[in-house]
Amino acid sequence: MSELPSFDLTGRTALVTGAARGLGRATALALAAAGADIALGLRDEKADAGLVAEIEAMGRKAIPLQMDVLDLKQAYGAVDSAIAALGHIDILVNNVGGGTEGPIEDFPEDEFDFTINLNVKSTFFLSQYVGRHMIARKSGAIVNMGSQAGAIALPGEAIYCLSKAAVSHMTKCFAVEWGKHNVRVNCVAPTFIRTDGTADMLSDPAFHADVLERIAALHRIGQPKEVSGVVVFLASDAASMITGQTLLVDGGWTAR
Repeated sequence: MSELPSFDLTGRTALVTGAARGLGRATALALAAAGADIALGLRDEKADAGLVAEIEAMGRKAIPLQMDVLDLKQAYGAVDSAIAALGHIDILVNNVGGGTEGPIEDFPEDEFDFTINLNVKSTFFLSQYVGRHMIARKSGAIVNMGSQAGAIALPGEAIYCLSKAAVSHMTKCFAVEWGKHNVRVNCVAPTFIRTDGTADMLSDPAFHADVLERIAALHRIGQPKEVSGVVVFLASDAASMITGQTLLVDGGWTAR
């Protein structure tokens, strides 16, 4: 019988940025459930909201780290601390992201810079820093958190859209350069997922109805586990021939 694919991450370590809530929290838990020890990148390392205890209850290690990705010096120090505590980093999940809304003609420069720095600059330089460690070890998997916004145009969210398009294309560039080092780089691009970050928008009945209509195939709002499971897949050996790809988790929105 031919060898079966493995989704098991036992013996591996993962660093997840923005791990305190939403997709970051779900991803950290899913990676731990698959067997990985987890370094938790937190904007406030004391506010892990019980996440460390949940991961340790699975029999895995969990290391909370002070890690504001907009402060690269602090972020690099967090990476060094993760390596010192866990021995190495096999998986990096660049989960932190966000931005502000506004019409293109009135969008202020400071908010433009904030969105680009949060979504693009932090992803590039954290991948670069952790990637050097992975290159030295000749092994690694990086998963960037993109968005369906990188593949479509959402009115009022032009800067967010272009930043996530940049993340998707950046993923290809890293993958092409680092494949020779056995470092894979992929991107997950979700639609609207039910988290505390989307709660306010989805609480608007008209907006909620419009989103359901645009999610053309499944007509429902996604759950965090439906994104975190994809991250686990891309981080695992089951995806060993996949790199440079952006996998849309959009319920069919972009298929329409």
